Amino acid sequence: MDYQKILFEIKEEIQPYLGLGKVANYIPALAGIDSKKFGMSVHTIDGKLFEVGDSKELFSIQSISKVFTLSMAMRLENNLLWKRVGREPSGSKFNSLVQLEHENGIPRNPLINAGAHVITDILTSNYENPKAEILNFIRQVSNDKSIDFDLEVAKSERETGNRNLAMAYFMKSFGNIHNQVRQTLDVYFHQCSIAMSCNQLSKAFMYLVNEGVDIHSNKEIITKKDSDRINALMLTCGMYDSVGDFAYKVGLPSKSGVGGGIVSIVPNKLSVAVWSPGLSASGNSLVGSKALEIFVSKTGIGIF
Repeated sequence: MDYQKILFEIKEEIQPYLGLGKVANYIPALAGIDSKKFGMSVHTIDGKLFEVGDSKELFSIQSISKVFTLSMAMRLENNLLWKRVGREPSGSKFNSLVQLEHENGIPRNPLINAGAHVITDILTSNYENPKAEILNFIRQVSNDKSIDFDLEVAKSERETGNRNLAMAYFMKSFGNIHNQVRQTLDVYFHQCSIAMSCNQLSKAFMYLVNEGVDIHSNKEIITKKDSDRINALMLTCGMYDSVGDFAYKVGLPSKSGVGGGIVSIVPNKLSVAVWSPGLSASGNSLVGSKALEIFVSKTGIGIF
C-alpha cells in the first residue's frame, strides 16, 4: 500500500474544505489558530511513518488526552471505575450537563467531558503528582520526552472553564468526584493542554494498534482485553454526538479533540492522525473527518 501517495492525494482533495468550520474560540488561547492548517500522519505496525502537510506542527490535543488517562485508570482500577462512569454513547454535546441530573451524576462514558473528569479524579486519588504521571505516560507511549503541557492553553482553560467546573461540582454533589473540584479540574485542564503533532500522536496510539503492547520497548502498556475495550469505546463514543455518522462514513475507532485533531486506529495495522482546526457543530475537525473518510475509501482498510 503506497500510503505516501494516498496522503498526497488526500491533501489535494481536501483543499476545497480548508477554512470551513469554526475554531474553538471559546478557549481564548485557541481562537487565533489558522483554520486552513492541515496535517496528516500514518504510523504502521512495522514502524514506518508517512506524513503530509503540517504534520510536525504542535497543537493542543484536548480531548484526545482522554484516551491516555482512561488507559491509566483502567490499569489502576479496571472494572471498579465502571461503577462511576458508563460505557454508552451520550447522544448529547460533549459538555452537556443534562444527562448528569437524570442519571444521578454518573456520566454516560469516559470520553465526554464529565466522564473524563471522573477518570482524572481517579488519577488524582492514586497519584501524588497526577499531572507528571499523565505526561510521563504520554512520553512513554510516544517514545518522545519532548512532549509537554502548553501552559498558556492550560491557563486559558482554567480561566474560562466554567461549564467544566459546573459539571464537576454537580457530580461532586452526588459523591462522584472524590477530590477537591478545582484540584481535579487543574489536572484535567493540563492534560487537555498537552501539545503534540500528528506524527507524535500517530506514534503514541500504536499501543492500541498493537494489542496494548508498546512497539518501541515491547512492554505491555495495558492488557489486550483493555486495548480491545478502549478501541470499542472510541468507536462508539469517541466522536461525541456525531459518532454514528462518523462510524457510518469512516468506521474506525477514533478520538477527536476541539484543538482540531483526530486519531483513528486500524487494529494490528496502523494508526492515523489528522489535524485541521476548523470544527463542525459537533466539535470535530471538519476537514479531518473528511480526510479520514477519503483515507478509508482509498485504502479499503477498516475493521469491518
